[in-house]
Amino acid sequence: MVFVFLSFKKIKMKKIAVILSVFITILGLYAFKPKNEEVKWMGFNEGYALAKKKNKIMLVDVYTEWCGWCKRMDKDTYAKSSISSVLNDKYVSVKFNPEVEGVKYTYNGKTYDGPGLAAAISNNSISGYPTTVFINPKSHKTKLEVGYKNESDMSVILVDIQKSLKAK
Repeated sequence: MVFVFLSFKKIKMKKIAVILSVFITILGLYAFKPKNEEVKWMGFNEGYALAKKKNKIMLVDVYTEWCGWCKRMDKDTYAKSSISSVLNDKYVSVKFNPEVEGVKYTYNGKTYDGPGLAAAISNNSISGYPTTVFINPKSHKTKLEVGYKNESDMSVILVDIQKSLKAK
């Protein structure tokens, strides 16, 4: 009888040990899983002021609510940690919808509505959405990238922009 009890207890302990080790393994995987860093988006006025203060290049994501490629770029490109970490470290990231009415934007000492600002920051060159405008807030030099960009393309663009628009 004692032998049966000890065997039963041994089997029960093994089951508990296995269950416990599986639980700890699963918990460990989730606890140490790196979290995707999200882009810290700002509105245009706030972002422009911060970019000037920190002397960082602005990335302005010019989008519209109805633009499917804009939404896809949010999911496929800006959501990737390889992109978001660079943007959060080296850029001031701005979301700008020029179709929003009733908002006034200040850029380079002038006040604009949405379409006016889109024209001013792009030199009247926005031909579709999404358009990504890079602005050096000190020199007001700009560079445009029109259309959807995947993670790989955007990675190259971000490195090139740092060289060509370098804030000094």
